[in-house]
Amino acid sequence: MRSSQSQDGSISLFRNPRFNELFVALVAIAALWLDQFTKGLVVANAHDGSYVVMVVPHLLRWNLTQNYHGAFGMFGSNSVLLIGMALIVLVVFWLNFRTAAKHSLLVRIAFGLIVGGAIGNIVDRLRHGYVIDFIDFYRIWPNVFNVADACVTVGVALLLISSFATRRHA
Repeated sequence: MRSSQSQDGSISLFRNPRFNELFVALVAIAALWLDQFTKGLVVANAHDGSYVVMVVPHLLRWNLTQNYHGAFGMFGSNSVLLIGMALIVLVVFWLNFRTAAKHSLLVRIAFGLIVGGAIGNIVDRLRHGYVIDFIDFYRIWPNVFNVADACVTVGVALLLISSFATRRHA
């Protein structure tokens, strides 16, 4: 792996475009693995397709559900359409943030989380025809979600933070 030398003479892997791409891929793989691992644990512990476990009383429970719809129950239930939309969104994000990713570790982490999360839900749709959701903050949030959804949400939030920070310094 080739690194580059900065103005102060130090060597930085983060200035190497290949390392940046590899870093995004590693974050995406970690997010995808964590998503699929947690879904696998919940499904393995389900009996007759049912699984509800109280994690934090009156706040959080694992509640296995099959989500046939898109984000927040919107966008219908056509798996092909939902997968296509996810791929289009990934391309749009990449086109809009690829320059920022070259210069910002935060953007690389954000994009890796978004890619890993999107792929996690795409894998579910291809494998099952629906997305496995199980994280249920039933008292404060109306939707059940999963680790992939959380990764996408955190990734988008990090992109927004990065965007605001960049504009503030410009």
